[in-house]
Amino acid sequence: METKGALPNSGAGRLLGLIRDGDAVTRADLARHTGMARSTVAQRVGALLAHRLVYEAGQSASTGGRPPKVLAFNESAGVVLVAHLGATHARVAVSDLAGTPLVEESHDLDITDGPERVLSWLDNRFVGLLRALGRSGQEVRGIGLGVPGPVAFDTGRPVSPADMPGWDGFSIPNWFADRYRAPVLVDNDVNIMALGEHWMHWRDCEQMLYVMVGTGIGCGIISARGAVHRGAQGAAGDISHIRVPNHDHVLCRCGNAGCLEAVASGRALAEQLLVDPTHDSGTRDVLRLVRAGDPEATQAVREAGRCLGNVLASCVNFFNPSVIVIGGDLAQTEQLLAGVREIAFRRSLPLATRDLRLVASRLGDRAGVIGTTIMVTEHVLAAAAVDELTRPAAQRRGNGTSKSRG
Repeated sequence: METKGALPNSGAGRLLGLIRDGDAVTRADLARHTGMARSTVAQRVGALLAHRLVYEAGQSASTGGRPPKVLAFNESAGVVLVAHLGATHARVAVSDLAGTPLVEESHDLDITDGPERVLSWLDNRFVGLLRALGRSGQEVRGIGLGVPGPVAFDTGRPVSPADMPGWDGFSIPNWFADRYRAPVLVDNDVNIMALGEHWMHWRDCEQMLYVMVGTGIGCGIISARGAVHRGAQGAAGDISHIRVPNHDHVLCRCGNAGCLEAVASGRALAEQLLVDPTHDSGTRDVLRLVRAGDPEATQAVREAGRCLGNVLASCVNFFNPSVIVIGGDLAQTEQLLAGVREIAFRRSLPLATRDLRLVASRLGDRAGVIGTTIMVTEHVLAAAAVDELTRPAAQRRGNGTSKSRG
């Protein structure tokens, strides 16, 4: 029987959270923090020990009698598999449950090869990385993917992704379901990049925009309590098709004219600057031209920054973020950032920009795998998920829980 002051939902998952945060590291501490009976704490700690989520790390100082045993989170109790899939590249990693990458690699990738071919390649990389670490598929606690298109987050299915032909409505979680007994989470790549940047460098900021300027343009929104704001259907932050004034002569692939992505993305700049049709036109080529001091490329990137700044000024006035982080290959150029700052600060309200910080990404192209890792580990270690994991098998069967999403 619980004590009168017991907190609601004080299951094994809440105890694990207290241990992970260092708020309570002995059984007696856990009982005091939660108001649970010591016998109940002992039973739930026993379940955490049985699933290797915690271990006894030693003994704390005694205040009389036998010294209490200290409990610690076991970050090696499993691994998560994560990947950031872009339009032309991929970064793949295996991380521990603390969110620390154990191994990480980068590859060129063509997302237009379609889901079956891309996911088969990705799973082969996962298997190879697990083998290199001496880990098995049975140790996988969760899988996370970021993809370059809109995603229905609840089902893990891309929705009409312009740069991903053949992926529309494809259930990525179902594809992995026969290979791993673990939840599969899928999100738009800019959302997970925003999460990674925020988690590592901006956790004191509750309102943040992460803008990726690469082959395309996207925006991830971090709102209150550090959560990704996805909107009603997962389309929040899609600034790529906002109209830029005085650019109606530029047609966009969406069928409209003057869209931000059509005038300021890496793809648009490559089409503007690289005249050799046999050349591999891409954002990296534009970046090389700017670094080489090409005046036309330098001016084009500065103007792209001004166009982006025009759109972001409206975002600043509407959302009032405390920080805007610019990521993607072109964020490595001072010309882009200078153009953004020039217009965004001029066109925004003084109150909205009084304390606004507009900076380049610190994580670079690692933001995606870090954000995906955080998304997955926070999901699998959430109190409700841990409660379900540690519940007796007969009860879990009764709930009919699924091993994957979508």
